[in-house]
Amino acid sequence: MDYYVNKDIAGFTRVFPGQGRYDYLRYDMNENPEGLPKAFVDSVLAEITPEFLAIYPEPDRFTKKYADFIGAKPENVLTTNGSDQAIRYLLETFGEKGKEVVTVAPSFEMYWVNSCLLGLKHVPVPYEADMTIDIRKILAAITDNTRIVVLLNPNNPVGNVYTEEELRQVIARAKEAGAIVIIDEAYHYFYPNTFLRYALEGENVILLRTFSKLFSLAAVRLGVVISNPKLIGYVRNLRLTFDVNSIALLFGERILEHPELVEELIRTENEGKAYTLEALREKGYECRDCRGNFIFVKTKGDARTVAKRLEDEKRVLVHAYGNDLLRDYLRVSVGSKAAMEKFLQAFFEVEQA
Repeated sequence: MDYYVNKDIAGFTRVFPGQGRYDYLRYDMNENPEGLPKAFVDSVLAEITPEFLAIYPEPDRFTKKYADFIGAKPENVLTTNGSDQAIRYLLETFGEKGKEVVTVAPSFEMYWVNSCLLGLKHVPVPYEADMTIDIRKILAAITDNTRIVVLLNPNNPVGNVYTEEELRQVIARAKEAGAIVIIDEAYHYFYPNTFLRYALEGENVILLRTFSKLFSLAAVRLGVVISNPKLIGYVRNLRLTFDVNSIALLFGERILEHPELVEELIRTENEGKAYTLEALREKGYECRDCRGNFIFVKTKGDARTVAKRLEDEKRVLVHAYGNDLLRDYLRVSVGSKAAMEKFLQAFFEVEQA
């Protein structure tokens, strides 16, 4: 017997991240290569008792602390199981089957993946050959069929950012079309300019942040949606009853209670990035500071071959690309100076061999 399967799901082929990464040095997915300080992690783990694990998650306490942390109100904030789930929630809530989602391309792939799975039409605005984005092309792509416009600031993987004037133009054009603007600030703490006030004060703006990057909690999954109470209310209606686990919420709370830890994480990763860029440029490499916790380096050999040799010979993971714009580059996640010394040693040995 044939069973009904949603044709958008049945006809789509998913490609998931590679597995078995634990025994490698990981610079391929914009994680913190070393994670949070062990003493801090141990102190939080000590709070996880059998009773703690037996209780369903209660996100409101974290939500209040996070709202205070960013200068907002709890009704402006919704927790999600990482930004992945936030993206799915937003496209389900504000997307209309057969209508358009506008993003730049390349960008974080989960926007187009979820568009395909939900029967939405993904409209990619390509980069120029010099890796810049022409804001006029984004504005031109927004039509009466557009329901969602996505701006990553900075964008993954290229690292471009938007000016306030550019953002205001996009917001105004989207409003004319009846579209929501999603601003993804996954890399906010590495690029401090924020469009937070537009999410809090605007009618059609939603901002995303994550605890997977600077805050180093990729394993437990914690994301945040920020907007006006009306839009947050719509998304809250869709959310699963218990979507964010209690361990993620606990770690999130404790991080927010230690601003000195946040500052040290920023300092450490900025130091590691500056050290890496300087070391590569001294060796004659063309590099790009992508403003997040990652950089581009243009390899002297074939980039995909270099990436494969790093994996096979050095057990070092980096990200290579197949598209024409980025095929000559590797994207390398950054961490502490000590973590980047390990990468550089392996990279130079492979490139010079």
